[in-house]
Amino acid sequence: MISIALIEDNRLVREGISVLLNQLPDLKVVSGASSGDTSLLRNLNPQVVLLDIGLRNGDSLRVAEKVRKEFPESKVIVMDLLPVREDIVAFVDAGVSGFIMKDATLEDLVNTIRSVAQGAHVLPPQMTGTLFSQIARDAVARGRPGTLEAVRMTPRERQVINLIAEGLSNKAIAARLHIATHTVKSHVRNVMEKLTLHTRLQIAAYSHKENGASSLAPDQPAHA
Repeated sequence: MISIALIEDNRLVREGISVLLNQLPDLKVVSGASSGDTSLLRNLNPQVVLLDIGLRNGDSLRVAEKVRKEFPESKVIVMDLLPVREDIVAFVDAGVSGFIMKDATLEDLVNTIRSVAQGAHVLPPQMTGTLFSQIARDAVARGRPGTLEAVRMTPRERQVINLIAEGLSNKAIAARLHIATHTVKSHVRNVMEKLTLHTRLQIAAYSHKENGASSLAPDQPAHA
């Protein structure tokens, strides 16, 4: 039996994942929490900790580091909608053993949990620099004219798009715009949803193809 702790601040997602995993004979969710209060894990010593990368307080990386320090036998799997390379590197450095997309199938989630519990590392292909570069080239090649100009963006979202196109990381964008890193991530997710894109590289590709912010329709005033 693989014991699992789930740290996810969306109650519906947390409860839904717990129900699905508890239906399997070899998995058991022993703890569910909306915050990174690791004291909840004491006396449980879960084999696997599923951690939402998008906790509203932006504290997921610190939580991952704390879990690995306080519960060295526990393996951490990060859940995200759209993991970016800088996040992957930071969480790998923190000792995370796996990544899973939130839109992954139940089978993929279960296989990741089982593999990590057995000592494997399940990491996304973005860790490979050559593949990362190939994705960028493919994104440019797949660029569709007129995509951005048909979508209404806030001025702040236009700023984020332009800075992504310049190659800035979320942390660098946050510093440039004087906003929190997790706020930048929220803007990136909003942009991806509006443009139906899957990676920040595609955002950069489309931005370059449409000649930057000048082709974006104006909207309400900028906000953080």
